[in-house]
Amino acid sequence: MSTSHIVIARKIFISDLKTINQATIDIFPLALATVPWGVLCGSLAINVGLSPLQAQLMSLLVFAGAAQLAALTIIGAVGSLSSIFSSTFVISSRHLLYSAVFREHVRKSSLGLRCSIAFFLTDEMFAVTCAYMEKHKIFSPIYAISSGVVFYLIWNISTFVGIIAGQHIPNIEHLGLEFAIAATFIAIVFPAIKNKSTLISVISSGLSAIVLSIFLKEYALIAATFIGMLCGYLTNDKECIDE
Repeated sequence: MSTSHIVIARKIFISDLKTINQATIDIFPLALATVPWGVLCGSLAINVGLSPLQAQLMSLLVFAGAAQLAALTIIGAVGSLSSIFSSTFVISSRHLLYSAVFREHVRKSSLGLRCSIAFFLTDEMFAVTCAYMEKHKIFSPIYAISSGVVFYLIWNISTFVGIIAGQHIPNIEHLGLEFAIAATFIAIVFPAIKNKSTLISVISSGLSAIVLSIFLKEYALIAATFIGMLCGYLTNDKECIDE
């Protein structure tokens, strides 16, 4: 290898390290915010009858906080397999929108890279990656996967803590740890509100979810999502709120 090639390789390596470091810094606060959520998932899995290994494998293989909680709740209520599938499908359907955003950026990438991004795709990873794209005007697979991996590690560590706690602390699910779910989504959504249409979309979908949860509990999330999208589309503008 020539000297010039070594210099180029070194620059690429340093650039990748900086990207990985930036991804870690950006995702870390959101990952820490979901620790109570992960603890809750681990403890609840133990309380509904899963073994410690099964509980940990759920986070290792499923890796979907809200879907895991929904599935565990149904398992605890001795619900049917079809109920588990339908509930987790509805909850995870938002990932279809996330994947649509990333599609043009990854469609020419290798199957392994696309599968990796798909597996590590979470609300938090999507949020920080979109912020990175907006700032740097480029999609970085290294950034996306790095942020996803960091979140994955912290999520599984917190699940492990929950598994241990669930075996020694009674009624841990009544400590209000589920508030971390709402706090995390608030932290994700608010920085993204940069124009009036986004604000209207957030308000309309939030109010719709509250109202519809009373009358259409099973479909409130999906309906509220489409209502928010429609309101945002009808009021679409590029004017910043603070202008």
